[in-house]
Amino acid sequence: MGKKIVKRKKLKIFRLLLVILVLGGIVLAMELYLNTRIKNITIKGTNYLKDDYILYLASLEDYPSFYYTTKGKIKKKLEKSPYIKEVKIKKGFYHTITIEVKENKPLFIKETDQKVILDNQREVSYTDEISLFRIPRLMNDIPDTKYHSFTKNLSKIDSSILGKISEITYVPSEFDKDRFLLYMDDGNSVYLTLTKFKMINYYNNVLKQLEGRKGILYLDSGNHFKVME
Repeated sequence: MGKKIVKRKKLKIFRLLLVILVLGGIVLAMELYLNTRIKNITIKGTNYLKDDYILYLASLEDYPSFYYTTKGKIKKKLEKSPYIKEVKIKKGFYHTITIEVKENKPLFIKETDQKVILDNQREVSYTDEISLFRIPRLMNDIPDTKYHSFTKNLSKIDSSILGKISEITYVPSEFDKDRFLLYMDDGNSVYLTLTKFKMINYYNNVLKQLEGRKGILYLDSGNHFKVME
């Protein structure tokens, strides 16, 4: 009986190693590409929020991977902040990111509890997360029935004018329960009612007519100025 010859197939080891090396190189190259860091971050629209706060909140302070850091993740993290109303994110050429922020405008500080009131009526404590800003102090309490209208009308005041108001006091009279007294940084005082708050936006124009005189501007009933002796 003759011997049965079994032919062994030679493993093409070199080709297999070559394929592994090529695939490994492709995977490594892709991983390196996907882990390419963000090169530049531009923050727009902020007036009082610090850039460092925005970067920290969005987990961008170490300029992480451009591709693994999605616009949705950044937006979700930033919009958790009570100071931020809306965020728009744009990714650009050469791994750049632009963050456009719409802030919740700070309106006043409640003297009674030292809370900062934002234009969405949310109350927050002052922290180092925000820069110093010029807003008036509300010196006394306002009835709940007036509070919403007060914050809504105050939000319509230009920031440049709002910064000139030092203090606000609720001073209802026998004839008008919506009356407020505003103390200005320049030494003048202004009486206003809730329906006439927007008239304070013309304060700079009124100043030109006063020719340096100091006094009380009555915008609650008519428009007249009483010079202080």
